[in-house]
Amino acid sequence: MEKQKYTITAALPYANGPLHLGHVAGVYLPADVFVRFLRHKGHDVAFISGSDEHGAAITLRAKKEAITPQEIVDKYHSILADSFKKFDISFDIFHRTTTDIHKETAQDFFKKLNDNDKFTQQRSEQYFDEEYQQFLADRYITGECPKCGYAEAYGDQCEKCGSALSPNELINPVSKLSGKSPVMKETSHWFLPMERHEQWLKEWIQEGTLDGVQQHDASQWRKQVLGQCMSWIDGGLKPRAMTRDLDWGIPVPVEGADGKVLYVWLDAPIGYISATKQWAQDNNKNWKDYWTGDRKLVHFIGKDNIVFHAIIFPILLKEHGEFILPDNVPASEFLNLEGDKFSTSRNWAVWLHEYLERYPDKVDELKYTLTAIAPESRDSEFTWNEFQSRVNNELADVLGNFVNRALVLNDKYYDGEVPARQELTDHDQEIIKQLAETPQLVEELLYKYKIREAQGVVMGLARLGNKYLAETEPWKLVKTDPERVKTILNIAIQITGSLSILLDPFIPGTAKKLRDFLNVETVDWSKAGHIDFIPSGVKANKPTILFQKIDDAFVENEQALLQATKTEEMTAEPEKEAVQFEEFMKMDLRVGQILEAKKVEKADKLLELKIDTGLDQRTIVSGIAQHYSPEDIVGTKVTVLMNLPPRKIRGVVSQGMILMAEDQEGVLSFMVPDKDLRAGSEIR
Repeated sequence: MEKQKYTITAALPYANGPLHLGHVAGVYLPADVFVRFLRHKGHDVAFISGSDEHGAAITLRAKKEAITPQEIVDKYHSILADSFKKFDISFDIFHRTTTDIHKETAQDFFKKLNDNDKFTQQRSEQYFDEEYQQFLADRYITGECPKCGYAEAYGDQCEKCGSALSPNELINPVSKLSGKSPVMKETSHWFLPMERHEQWLKEWIQEGTLDGVQQHDASQWRKQVLGQCMSWIDGGLKPRAMTRDLDWGIPVPVEGADGKVLYVWLDAPIGYISATKQWAQDNNKNWKDYWTGDRKLVHFIGKDNIVFHAIIFPILLKEHGEFILPDNVPASEFLNLEGDKFSTSRNWAVWLHEYLERYPDKVDELKYTLTAIAPESRDSEFTWNEFQSRVNNELADVLGNFVNRALVLNDKYYDGEVPARQELTDHDQEIIKQLAETPQLVEELLYKYKIREAQGVVMGLARLGNKYLAETEPWKLVKTDPERVKTILNIAIQITGSLSILLDPFIPGTAKKLRDFLNVETVDWSKAGHIDFIPSGVKANKPTILFQKIDDAFVENEQALLQATKTEEMTAEPEKEAVQFEEFMKMDLRVGQILEAKKVEKADKLLELKIDTGLDQRTIVSGIAQHYSPEDIVGTKVTVLMNLPPRKIRGVVSQGMILMAEDQEGVLSFMVPDKDLRAGSEIR
């Protein structure tokens, strides 16, 4: 393929919390695979992201943690950046939207559009919290989604169905500040008149043309992106406010805008541009080369960000007049977790930074699994049983087994020196043909953003190698036809060499190990599929085990950890099915007293408690470490569910459960008796 220039962006994560595996599988991992592939093909690539540090989500988190918004973004930017580094996501820059260069870039962008009359200034009614005397930004309001009925939709989007919303569309809206119904109050804002742009957007999205010129291949856009965009456009685009009444954000740079900041969905995508500026400045480059001219702009995002990247940001870029528009917006659907959706409020998540703390040596295992189940075209699900299966049955039994057998036999028979091929059989010729065809197929799929399928094709090459060795049985043949064994092992080593290249975008750590086994110093993508990639006579090294298998205890531990740290929804759930009184009476609820408390090693959320139950002193592991310090709760009376079966959590046997209550802000509280009852008192 002709060498192209690419600017690849990955959605700016909000700096109000850490990353969970849903974020990783839907955005950052596929973007990284695609970028690594493009670099191997010799394309000019800039890979851009950064933390989104403005907007109501930040101020809400700051209120919850009782610290300043700046302290929040400093804290979570550090966690995000460290997670990406440890997970080996190869950004050229991971920037921030609280920097001076971003403030200047965003304000200049707004001023140019305002000076050229691209906005309209309108007075309108906006929700206002009378108790807090504050206008409510979109994320300060929740209510029932008018599209799917989800009870906790935000004022700008529903995170369940992905629909973009306006606050006045919500049914029964509630302020997240006071928990009360807000009132409407008049204010003034700058609006983007999106209705002016329906016609060119239709042609650009559906046909890939702009002003009669072909801009991109619309057939390569994912169905969910096209469907959501056209649903919005066909429903009639409406003006959208580009400013907000907030005290945290980039000040609107025009007269008469005191107390107003840029709308986060204008502010945040401009972060891609300001990050590029910073990277170019640091590397003696011209940032405009990455946002203008003959270049492909690709946004990797999640389903809930489609409208902002495929409609609103393109309008802003076109109205500015100096920038290219996206060539593709490969948005993913949602990843679920163990039969339920990821939920920050309920702490139903596998957090990337915590996984990396527990298993720093299992980065590629997670990368491979998340790509294998990637929600590219429909929702998918991560389970620890699936993780175990992928690691054991594919990485260990297929890839690891093939590489180990090929190199161990080569070391045993030829002291590691790659033998020369002898006469080829028809079987050999077919294997060589399939080896040669594999790189082209992988490339075609990756250029079409079919990353999950491309990884499957590469693993298919490992399966081919495994099957080839199983069918030819060189360990038996060496006794009767040693010359034939030379050909078999040469071909097996050539397959291993190609795997060391083709796996590099997907599991780069493992690919590097393969190259080390073969004494290959650099990755040359053009060598993949070649039958003479590894010359005969080259000395290969004795291999080590690539992947340790995942045992059942690992899975049980992770499943127990999920349950131990899970909290309840912040809103009332429907009443559960009726239970018989006899079943309820089997629950042994008692007053307990905390005698000792300490943090569980390498587990941010867990405390190990010693509880006096009146009957005994027992250990209970509880997911309350982010709400209580060990030294503050010794002596506290608590409610204990006594007769749960013991479960091992992070190596500690937990013998019961502490019952907790949670308020609307997600803060946990002990359920304590209102009288000074002795430990062991029964609760009826």
